[in-house]
Amino acid sequence: MKTLYEATSAALGGRAGKVKSEEGPIDFNLSVPKGMGGDGGDGANPEQLFGAAYAACFGGAIQAVAKAKNIKIDDSQISVEATIGFCDDEEGGFVLEATLDCFIPGVDIETGERLVNSAHEVCPFSKATRDNITVTLNLLLDE
Repeated sequence: MKTLYEATSAALGGRAGKVKSEEGPIDFNLSVPKGMGGDGGDGANPEQLFGAAYAACFGGAIQAVAKAKNIKIDDSQISVEATIGFCDDEEGGFVLEATLDCFIPGVDIETGERLVNSAHEVCPFSKATRDNITVTLNLLLDE
């Protein structure tokens, strides 16, 4: 396996601390949501960061699959919304769950489902979560 890119980020102070990436674009405070007993401050939380990263990566996977299968889509109009749930597990710990709502304008249901399911096979975030957390895939259609 050849590494194409590495990114280094650090967190100081846990969920109510600060995160910063080595290369600079990420540098902000974290807050614990009220639903988790925190103050609900204006900082981000790990679930938001994970959701943003998963959504972006999954959108890129849809684009890559469409290109590989010669399916014409407007890359700039693909939208993936990731909802990340932080849940209690049965062993007294915690687990995540993810729902990915995917919008690919201009494709029929069959093509859209093929693209989303194929993207789930190649997306590195999907591979990392496979058999670890529940991931629900939804295809949103033009109305």
